[in-house]
Amino acid sequence: MKFIPAAFALSLLGILSTSAPAADVTPPPGFRAIFNGRDLTGWYGLNPHSVVKLKDEKKDAALKQMREEFADHWSVENGELVNIGTGPYATTDEEFGDIEFLIEYKTVAKADSGIYLRGAPQVQIWDINQPDDPKKPDRHPNLGSGGLFNNTPKTPGRDPLVVADKPFGEWNSFRIRQIGDITWVWLNDKLVVDAAKMEAFWDKTQPLPAKGPIMLQTHGGEIRWRNLFVREIGAEEAAKILAEKK
Repeated sequence: MKFIPAAFALSLLGILSTSAPAADVTPPPGFRAIFNGRDLTGWYGLNPHSVVKLKDEKKDAALKQMREEFADHWSVENGELVNIGTGPYATTDEEFGDIEFLIEYKTVAKADSGIYLRGAPQVQIWDINQPDDPKKPDRHPNLGSGGLFNNTPKTPGRDPLVVADKPFGEWNSFRIRQIGDITWVWLNDKLVVDAAKMEAFWDKTQPLPAKGPIMLQTHGGEIRWRNLFVREIGAEEAAKILAEKK
């Protein structure tokens, strides 16, 4: 597969985002849409935190309930995937390994969200106007969105390199690249995580899974998503990128 330069992909994404609703958008070259802009096909509801300690029948029942109530909390409006801050997370049926992922979001004050890669938390989305809480000394919303919030505090990538969030009411765009357990994040064209290791949240003694779903976390307030595009990264390209970074 031919490598698509980041600037070119983001430029195309910006043009398409403003010229047509997501349902009619053609993905940038090399990418494909994982949200069709019309309905919830390809997605289901799951909050992994709520079932991690459950077993057997109780776990099966909880998973079944989240799938059934997914459409009660998530909807599609004008080509946008919408949640008011309640219910299970939007989770892809498909699992992904090494990818480049483009996505746009718009949220509201006091909302808290994030993007799970391979089912692991997370690329964080903050209300950056929140003050620091002395009772939570490792939580710094004012440092901006895009950091790997569930990594160990004070490790590379845990907090973003720069504040790149746009004001409320405007769309933000992520470009995320995941190769193995190494993550890059660009927010609104600014590099906020530079080749940082994403820790395996569920069991930090184990490596990050080789594959897993993309999950859109939401709680605390409305968030809207659009233009969800994925490009698989092949072994040759992955090796080249990692070698260049080293």
